[in-house]
Amino acid sequence: MSALKQLLTAVFVALFFTTLSAQDGHIQGTISDENGIYVPGATILVQDTDLGTVSDINGRFTLLSVPAGKRELTIKYLGFQDIHHQVSVISDQTISADLVLKSSRIELEGVEVSAFGFGEQSKALNTQKNRTNITNVVSTDQIGKFPDANIGDAIKRIPGITMQMDQGEARTIIVRGLSPHLNSVTLNGSRIPSAEGDNREVQMDLIPSDMIQTIEVTKAVTPKMDGDAIGGSVNLVTRTAPQGFRLSATAGSGLNFINNKRILNGSFLVGDRTADKKFGWMVSASINDNDFGSHNVEAEWSDEFEYNTGVLDANGEEIIEEQEVTPYNSVYEIRNYMVQRTRRSFSVNMDYRLDQNNTVYFKSMYNWRDDRENRLAYSNEILDGEDIGLGDFTIDDQGNLLRFPVEAVRETKGGSSGGRNENARLEDQRMQNYSVGGEHLFGKLKFDWLTSYARASEVKPNERYIGYVSEFSVQRSLDAKKPLFTPESLDDTALSNFELDELTEEQQDTEEEDINAFLNFELPLQLFGDQGILQFGLRTRLKSKVRANSFKEYTPISDGYEFLDQVGTHSYNAPDFLAGGKYQAGSFVTPEFLGSLDLNDESQFEMESVPDEYLRANFDVDENVYAAYAMTTQNITDRLSVLAGLRVEKTEISATGNSIIDEEDQIGEITKKSSYTNFMPSIHLKYNFTPQTILRLAWTNTLSRPNYIDLVPYLDVVTEDKEVYLGNAELNPTTAMNFDLMAEHYFRNVGIVSAGAFLKKIDDFIYTSVLEASDASYGEGTEGFEIYQPHNGEEANVYGAEFSFQRQLDFLPGFAKNFNLYLNYTYLASDTNGITNEDGELREDMDLPSASPHMFNASLAYNHSKFKIRLSSNFADAYIDEIGGNSFEDRYYDKQLFLDLNVSYAVTPNLSLYVDLNNITNQPLRYYQGNRQRTMQMEYYEKRLTFGLKYDLFKN
Repeated sequence: MSALKQLLTAVFVALFFTTLSAQDGHIQGTISDENGIYVPGATILVQDTDLGTVSDINGRFTLLSVPAGKRELTIKYLGFQDIHHQVSVISDQTISADLVLKSSRIELEGVEVSAFGFGEQSKALNTQKNRTNITNVVSTDQIGKFPDANIGDAIKRIPGITMQMDQGEARTIIVRGLSPHLNSVTLNGSRIPSAEGDNREVQMDLIPSDMIQTIEVTKAVTPKMDGDAIGGSVNLVTRTAPQGFRLSATAGSGLNFINNKRILNGSFLVGDRTADKKFGWMVSASINDNDFGSHNVEAEWSDEFEYNTGVLDANGEEIIEEQEVTPYNSVYEIRNYMVQRTRRSFSVNMDYRLDQNNTVYFKSMYNWRDDRENRLAYSNEILDGEDIGLGDFTIDDQGNLLRFPVEAVRETKGGSSGGRNENARLEDQRMQNYSVGGEHLFGKLKFDWLTSYARASEVKPNERYIGYVSEFSVQRSLDAKKPLFTPESLDDTALSNFELDELTEEQQDTEEEDINAFLNFELPLQLFGDQGILQFGLRTRLKSKVRANSFKEYTPISDGYEFLDQVGTHSYNAPDFLAGGKYQAGSFVTPEFLGSLDLNDESQFEMESVPDEYLRANFDVDENVYAAYAMTTQNITDRLSVLAGLRVEKTEISATGNSIIDEEDQIGEITKKSSYTNFMPSIHLKYNFTPQTILRLAWTNTLSRPNYIDLVPYLDVVTEDKEVYLGNAELNPTTAMNFDLMAEHYFRNVGIVSAGAFLKKIDDFIYTSVLEASDASYGEGTEGFEIYQPHNGEEANVYGAEFSFQRQLDFLPGFAKNFNLYLNYTYLASDTNGITNEDGELREDMDLPSASPHMFNASLAYNHSKFKIRLSSNFADAYIDEIGGNSFEDRYYDKQLFLDLNVSYAVTPNLSLYVDLNNITNQPLRYYQGNRQRTMQMEYYEKRLTFGLKYDLFKN
């Protein structure tokens, strides 16, 4: 840390003398369009000097040390003619220049093109073009082009991005093939806490897309940014107060084709600024109520089979014989989900300009999503070998296991009838963020600060399960892609044959809190005789995460619950089951009956706590991160610029878990503390061949902290299974050295073609090891037990290439010039070292989990002044999702192709109609085991239709 201290000392000395020697004058201002909406990414130049800057995401800019006198500002914006503005600079003062860019007509190679405001991709591409580092920017206008209800569905259209789905919506983000916990998600620059119980993954489907102004995906981070972003950093920028009055509203409905049930959505935004332009405010809210579901078939595959010979050995024990078979699905399950998802969001943002040099602001967002889910699951699982007799199974000449006995379970998932459950499992997820900050100018010193409080929570109250079980023989279909078990006798499936197996109620409560604070300073620093700046700052993030679950099992005391035909049931057979009409789930306990049970009535039910369901999962983790950085951006020539710097992060962790014997006896708590420091230097080079053609090169260093459940120092000795489960508070963070190369050409009529390559060298990735205890240090008799514990592995490499193209096809004749094409493709490859199989042998040719080798987005749009239509597709190839004990057990996430249609018509300049059709291909979520033919899960959602009205009023 001594080098960092010396660097900061030098910085503050420079700050002192630079402030004393402040000369000339300064210009601060904003760039906005005719509607009062801020314009980011505009280039502002001072003529006859080498001074210039770029407007930030809020349209603000600052020019320091401008020579006094009359000066001409030139504003350059991709797709529009240059604008010139005269100002008078006064020595030692800051003047204001609030500039308005107006729609114009530009001429490109003799063809006159109309520019209709600053919508479409112009704002995003101007911002992206003027960044020194490699970034993809998506504006709110671009988001509105696609029929995406949540921000995750919008992000998946960015090059190099794939999303993991949940109930048909994009939930967690994968950047350049790296799993969700290796990427960071921030809101206005502050890390978003995670509501997930055991990891750091942010639920992107929690945030409505219409609450976000801009999405910034940074693939090569700078020292100013948090270092925990191996894949990349996603920053969601909320809307800011406009320059004048704005009112925007959306009202719509729709239909889910899977169940013909309605969709309701609505949003509004209202904002204004006082006459003196000092105080601005904006309030927005959004709601989406979706009543849908899914049809699901699941299977688990095995290549081992054994049976009871009926013969006793010398010790009088039954001999269990292994029989060689071809792989077969030992588990088969049909699931029918019924879901009501209500997503609400509310935001209040304000800013106040104290004077020309000082502005303060407040930003807030509250997201609240309720998932009410009922799941009806009919499952069959082959019996243990000791319960399978010699005549209970059939194997054909090819070794196919055709017939065998199973345990069949009919299970209903629901919730209590009281409170907010409404007879369903309620998953109440909330994320809130409140920030206060300021931007100041003291002489030549620019200073901004922010402090924020963020909280995420997930509560599942009174989650209930009731299951009835039977045993009978089934015939197995040999179609591995469409696994199916058929009972040998329909009489065996009678409800009277199903006995009560379990009746349970679970409480889950997870909470994560973040307190963030940062200070950023900026000074002019010219090292090569041209423009240059020095930036430095400090950051603190104080995080705490707690999970407190409980699980109870209930046994009926009174009669009337023993068999399935004695309780309230309903047949949920669906002839139009999306996986195929041959899949019929049958009858289950109704959610209404399950919810009506008074489990607290001791005269009807006897309660028993089941600690093995929650003791290992409960934990309390505190994590504090202290960071400092310094970096400089220098124009070495009029074409070449460099950004170089260093970020240092110190992490302190205190983790508390449970010490457990036999999964259910808690004998105490274990608390362990650890700390580590990471130095992360980086260099970004940017070379402008022309004002529109750019080459970027970056070398960066990043990290990823372990998941919470891996850090927790729990100890769980399972004597019956001769197993020991351990957490590991001593885990090192995963680190990566990253190399990026990107070439970009921006079209003057607002478009881009780009191509690039990247390499990530990853060290200390985390995996779960299986070892054998060499002594009895984990308790008497534990020598020889298998020990499961997360450990740091060796290294992995991720490398790939990206291509992107988007532009209006205005070179075509007639009406065809109104077509717009959007394409991007990412190729990805990876390799790993240090992964062992169940026998302790190294596995070769292993891909890194979540690394999809091919990702592709394409959309073709037709944009007229009133009518717009867009057909868009999103493809992600199959990838390994979870590493098993061997290649047969590896789980893969199958390829997906989504096709969506979006149509809008402007009735008036302020009022438009829209129609969206999602998932035209009825793309299922599919997993397979080892081989693409062996289906582990196939879940279908059907198409979704939405329509409505959008109203937007601007008044300056």
